Amino acid sequence: MRALVISGGGSKGAFAGGVAQYLIENKKLDYDLYIGTSTGSLLVSHLALHKVKEIKEIYTNVTQESIFNVCPFNIKRKKGIETISINHFNVLRNLFRGSKTFGESHNLKKLIRSHVTEEGFKALKELKADVVVTVSNLSLNQVEYKSVKDFDYEEFMDWVWISCNYTPFMTLVKKNGCEYADGGLGSMVPIEEAIKRGATVVDAVILQTEVSQLNRMPSLNAFSLLTNMFSFILDRIEFQNIRIGKFVAKNQDAIINFYYTPTVLTTNSLVFNKEKMTSWWQSGFDFAKYKNEETSPLEPEKTE
Repeated sequence: MRALVISGGGSKGAFAGGVAQYLIENKKLDYDLYIGTSTGSLLVSHLALHKVKEIKEIYTNVTQESIFNVCPFNIKRKKGIETISINHFNVLRNLFRGSKTFGESHNLKKLIRSHVTEEGFKALKELKADVVVTVSNLSLNQVEYKSVKDFDYEEFMDWVWISCNYTPFMTLVKKNGCEYADGGLGSMVPIEEAIKRGATVVDAVILQTEVSQLNRMPSLNAFSLLTNMFSFILDRIEFQNIRIGKFVAKNQDAIINFYYTPTVLTTNSLVFNKEKMTSWWQSGFDFAKYKNEETSPLEPEKTE
């Protein structure tokens, strides 16, 4: 049983899309399980249906307005470097309205529903392969995995959206009496879950470099401090997920093929830039091609 696992990573998901395109279209790999977290959850439904061109079009054209109906930050570009600062008006207005978060991401919910139709969802349900997304249940303090096989259209689209809601910058969702947020808060790289579901070979796309290559810039304001803190926490969660995944794979005789980003793509994955994301998609495709052509077909796949 073969699984494709895609980690969280916001706008860096474009790189994962390029990797998946090569594996599915060029290497002709057939997956029994597609499982994603956050941005990975956005990709897996289209990838399972082999609608690669459609998801590429979405990822290479998405903007802040596509995601946020209330954007909590301003983006400034100076000498090619993007920095963010708090949008005081939007944040205060949102809090005065009774929201528990700085921003709202209902536009993303609309985007998801506009590109995964009920007809497409029906096709997903009929696939032999399973499609699973990761969410964090803050009320019960646990990570949950939602399979397309277990829900109707409305519910599953909600779970895909919830998986991407990077609180407190995006919407906190109350569902079934519990508060839910981005799956990455609990499981950035759900390799362990893929193996638990029976995967013996896992292709894992990790939207970080394998070796730390980044010293974060000093925080410019309270908002950038908060984003730096969350990035640090998610990096630690990702590191632990990979370590546990390797341990479980070793004990279950499973193989993991890792696809890390070869370079640091961005220091703020909540910034969506068309030119950069188009470039990252191509980089992902080229990297997967290079990695597979460098490996002799006579050699067994290796877990790193």
